Amino acid sequence: MEHIFFFDGNSKRITWTIQTNNSSIEQKREHADIYLNKVTIQQSKYIAMHVGLFWGIGRFIIKDKDSITIKIDKKSMFDQLSKNESSSDELIKTRMRFITQLIDQRKLKVNYELVDKEKNLVSKLL
Repeated sequence: MEHIFFFDGNSKRITWTIQTNNSSIEQKREHADIYLNKVTIQQSKYIAMHVGLFWGIGRFIIKDKDSITIKIDKKSMFDQLSKNESSSDELIKTRMRFITQLIDQRKLKVNYELVDKEKNLVSKLL
């Protein structure tokens, strides 16, 4: 099945949406105390991406071998994920490793797409 995945985050909360052929499910969460008002925007976006993918798999929305187009509104994050570039930020490195593990374990077919911030459907939920 084909999915489109949007995500975003700030210092207070994270949000994501997973669109399939016949549905769109939006979610938002306050950051856990460990991250609340302590993370950068980019760190928060990685947390949102990781939690959103994990949630989608746990809710059986995303299944093994599914195709996912991940819409990213930050060029540096797009480059890190699509070109496998590293980061000096330990939190981001850890999240990238978790995201890669989820993708590999579930044999997901992932396409990263860079989008303008205005086209990120979940930014309004922050």
